Amino acid sequence: MSQATASQATAPATELEFNPRLNAETNFNAAADVLGLDQGVREVLRSPDREMTVNIPVLMDDKKLRCFIGYRVQHNFMRGPCKGGIRFAPDVNLEEVRALAAWMTWKCSIVGIPFGGAKGGVICDPKVLSEGELERITRRYTANIMDILGPDRDVPAPDVGTNEQTMAWIMDTYSMHVRQTATAVVTGKPLALGGSKGRREATGRGLMLAMREALKTMKGMPEKVRVAVQGAGNVGGIGAFLLHKAGHRIVALSDERGAIQDPNGLDMPKVLAWIEEQNRQPKEKRKFLDSYPGAEKLVPKEKLLEVDCDVLCPCAVENQITSKNVDRIKARLIVEGANGPTTPPADEVLDKRHIVVVPDILANAGGVTCSYFEWVQDRMGFFWSEDEVNTRLEQTLVTAFSEVHACAKKYGVSLRRGAYILALDRVAQVYKLRGLFA
Repeated sequence: MSQATASQATAPATELEFNPRLNAETNFNAAADVLGLDQGVREVLRSPDREMTVNIPVLMDDKKLRCFIGYRVQHNFMRGPCKGGIRFAPDVNLEEVRALAAWMTWKCSIVGIPFGGAKGGVICDPKVLSEGELERITRRYTANIMDILGPDRDVPAPDVGTNEQTMAWIMDTYSMHVRQTATAVVTGKPLALGGSKGRREATGRGLMLAMREALKTMKGMPEKVRVAVQGAGNVGGIGAFLLHKAGHRIVALSDERGAIQDPNGLDMPKVLAWIEEQNRQPKEKRKFLDSYPGAEKLVPKEKLLEVDCDVLCPCAVENQITSKNVDRIKARLIVEGANGPTTPPADEVLDKRHIVVVPDILANAGGVTCSYFEWVQDRMGFFWSEDEVNTRLEQTLVTAFSEVHACAKKYGVSLRRGAYILALDRVAQVYKLRGLFA
């Protein structure tokens, strides 16, 4: 019995459904069955190539010493350097990081960029830490995982709880250790440090493009649809703005604290301007969406997933659409801007109800695609215009959607299953071509 099967046999059902690693393996195994992958190859592709857990001692502002736990999981080196974000959050755990690293491998494979998957995390709460404390945590974490980082080894990026400034600290720490400026060691950096134009908007833009391409394949959908978006950050907020700009109605939006709705459509430029104004406030004075004055409050915020809409875009964190709420989903199309927002039991119900799901490893791939562009530009020392970045991004994602859709039709499966089949097949082919080093 495999480790995953043994875990499933002993863990209670509720724990199984909300374990992201087991969820990732469920989708992996289903696609591997369709491909008829050899058991040994499955074991290689399913298992992380390297995992690192580090202790991060930090001197806090009150002069007390605290230790934080950090992780970096490198899932697969087959197609190139590892690539994946670093998240700072109080609920970070190794199982989650393992799942996120695996999803990154399949994401990179789907869009055809020469990276494997990785992910990192530090158990901390950025909301209660000062900028100085965050900088010290970041620099010590970077120093502790230095041996496995590098432009040709592992290239981090921002994720939940981290941003451009975090990436700047990582780049500087790494550069000081190697005694040269190494801009290509991270992506999602400020423009002044070798960042790419269009990178901040890339994941939200990818969400918009994935939805556009999916709508083309669906019969009976209106040309302009009603969209509910869970998440108001770089994925959900920017995605909602771009969808609004394209003429769609954003009927609901949420952040970490609350949600708002307007059946006639939210004025997204005004909403985002209000959010940006709050983000400029000191932490103790900052307000969240449940205080936005121009729309109806939606309580509890999780009700956003169940509002009357044509398209639902979960763009927050994993395990949002589950066996507990899937029967109340009203959307006909779900576009997953977050990683792992739908659990496998919920996925089965959505499939039976003929609700189309554009999976995370496709709909969320705009960010890593533009990160690849940034890495390429840093390596060349030659930078593209924003129009060129966006054009290349659109070409990549439209091609990826077309290939996933064709794969799903070929095997008579859902888009999620088709995406995994395509991704696994490409990585398995590289593994077979390279062979086993002995």
